[in-house]
Amino acid sequence: MARDFKRTDRVGDQIQRDLATLIQREIKDPRIGMVTINHVKVAKDLGYADVYITVLPLGEQDEAEATKQSLEVLKQAAGFLRAELAKGISLRVMPALRFHYDESIHRGRHLTSLIEKARRLEDNEG
Repeated sequence: MARDFKRTDRVGDQIQRDLATLIQREIKDPRIGMVTINHVKVAKDLGYADVYITVLPLGEQDEAEATKQSLEVLKQAAGFLRAELAKGISLRVMPALRFHYDESIHRGRHLTSLIEKARRLEDNEG
């Protein structure tokens, strides 16, 4: 009987939980918005972890600018975050962190709007 979860999945889940806490508590840069970690994909050899995030802008910022600044801050803090993660996760080598904007939320909103538009057109024609 095969196991449902691979080791990389378990490591990714743990990194996601710990990283969310670290970003909230340890990163004090005012440029960073409210960051949500949507997914962490760890390489099979545990050499790196791709961290997919979305950002809720603070104040008057637009979403694109907030995302750009938050990614910049996180990329600069990647070494610090990796070292802090290593303190709480028992791995021989902690994966290097690579941060990316998660476009799935944006694509989901776009698809939802297209579906709603098609429904409205269908209702108007019917």
